[in-house]
Amino acid sequence: MTLNDLKWIPRGLCLGLLAFAIFGPLTNLVLWAVTERWYFPHALPLEYGFTYWAKVFSPRGNATVSLLTSVMIACLTVVVSVGLAIPAGYALARLKLPLRGVILLLLLIPQAFPNLPVYVNIARIFYQFGLNGTILGVVLVHVTHGLVYAVWIATAAFSAVDGELEEAARSIGASAMRTFVDVTLPIAAPGLLASSIFVFLESLDEFTGTYFVGAPDVSTLPLLLYTAGSGGNYQIASITALVLLVPSIAFMFVIEKFLRADVLSKVGR
Repeated sequence: MTLNDLKWIPRGLCLGLLAFAIFGPLTNLVLWAVTERWYFPHALPLEYGFTYWAKVFSPRGNATVSLLTSVMIACLTVVVSVGLAIPAGYALARLKLPLRGVILLLLLIPQAFPNLPVYVNIARIFYQFGLNGTILGVVLVHVTHGLVYAVWIATAAFSAVDGELEEAARSIGASAMRTFVDVTLPIAAPGLLASSIFVFLESLDEFTGTYFVGAPDVSTLPLLLYTAGSGGNYQIASITALVLLVPSIAFMFVIEKFLRADVLSKVGR
């Protein structure tokens, strides 16, 4: 056996460790989701079944209501974030705005600081306006994070649109609004769709902001996951985590398809 024949060993070890780091926790999650009894020192569950699935999604369970609430909040967050991001992204991409780079950096401020002190202060302010414990308050908190993805990706999507196409439409008599609706917006649509998915997933998985602003009146799946996990209900926590994981994986494939390399190259420009 030559030295070249042994080169695959460190590669195999690295790939094996990477696969274990990724799929090990997922395997454990799936096992807990179908476990009836499992305790130390047994390496595998003693009984398998779907009793806890029935409990989670029973009329007395809170998962269905929490799921619908999470989806509703995520959809509202997408509408508000993308509604603000389209004009903002177009202006940042097409207009010669002063301090354009500073504006884009300012949008990163919510991500630049630890979430805990930010949300504690937001909760205190919202309490004065009666927004604590309301869907509107939770949506506004989610929008502060969603705008980062929405505006940056929208700016990149509009920057990737060939300006000559807009000039051609204007030269044959189309108004600025007609050019935007018929030419610019359809071409930028894949990037805007990708930004919408990012915002949706960010909102769907958001816990800290929802906890400080919405709990206990607004119940979402991440809050249900936290409650179940902290209470030692690992089966319920695992089932809830799997429900949250499915749309994330599905939408990632959609993002990979629609968010093209030429759009990504414009991010931050």
